[in-house]
Amino acid sequence: MCPFSFFFPGSTQLMFNAVDFVEKYACNDTVVLPCIVINLKENNDSSMHVSWKRQGQVIFSFSGPEQRIYRHESVPSANFLSKMDLSKGVASLQLKNAEATDGNYSCEVTELNREGETKMELRTHMVDSCDEEKPPTPVDKCERQFDLIQSIVIAALLVFIIVLCWAQLGVIALKCETVRKKKKHITVACSIFTVVAVVAVVLFIQDGSISMNQIGLAFTVLPAGMLMVLQYSIFKMVLDDLTHKGYALMGFQVVGYIVAVVGFALSVSACPSVLLSVVIAGLVVMAVADLLALVYVYSCSRMKDHQTPRKAVEEPLNVLKTETEPTAEMSDV
Repeated sequence: MCPFSFFFPGSTQLMFNAVDFVEKYACNDTVVLPCIVINLKENNDSSMHVSWKRQGQVIFSFSGPEQRIYRHESVPSANFLSKMDLSKGVASLQLKNAEATDGNYSCEVTELNREGETKMELRTHMVDSCDEEKPPTPVDKCERQFDLIQSIVIAALLVFIIVLCWAQLGVIALKCETVRKKKKHITVACSIFTVVAVVAVVLFIQDGSISMNQIGLAFTVLPAGMLMVLQYSIFKMVLDDLTHKGYALMGFQVVGYIVAVVGFALSVSACPSVLLSVVIAGLVVMAVADLLALVYVYSCSRMKDHQTPRKAVEEPLNVLKTETEPTAEMSDV
């Protein structure tokens, strides 16, 4: 903790418990900038004026006689840490983490004809992860809500699921004679999902702000629901009627998606998050379902291949039989 420093005392000078800098943690919701006067005389907030500045610009001020508060539009959440303790000299400012940008801040307090100012620097806490306390280094920055290893596993599972989706389309293209328009629609849908997944992985893996990581996780999990629609369309292209196995695989995929969404809801609100394993479990179930679906689509396409030659032989025989039947009737006559 930083040692206290004091302004030089004087008849018109207010003194502060001053700090050189304040560190904010990426996993905290709010930031508190300390401003504590230690030699008030009136102990009455009606005789006080407080002004908070960032980089020389006023972002928050309080006028005691009018009990009026001003907030700059960039810090709508700014407020005293404790308005009741202002008369005791506590003019500390509290604001949301997202609004507290790194930089130099100053707190000016006036009591009747006495005034004073304390300055500090706000900086982001520098550690390897949000739950480790280590000496700061220039390359370690607490800007990840999600564990990097688990994030990589989720990204790898998403890529694996996309590969399986394209593999099923490849089987259809090679083995099944379907309407070109249907193939085109499914290919476009799979392409859109692939693009969304790539964007999700970039946002989710990068060492950016927590909000970007959260958006990346959302883009990773929520659009995965498109896979169920794609899977159903693929089954309908291969089979005229969905079998019990097809419905079972669809249900397996739905269960995995529900687990992944629940894990997302639990993880996105926790910082640091320790529930990404639930998301991983859901995506694993979906990946296994897609792998089984690929085997199922391939086996169904092979069955169609075996049925096609038989049909080609039976059709000429049926035509020949139809042509010979009237001849037999005429001979009877």
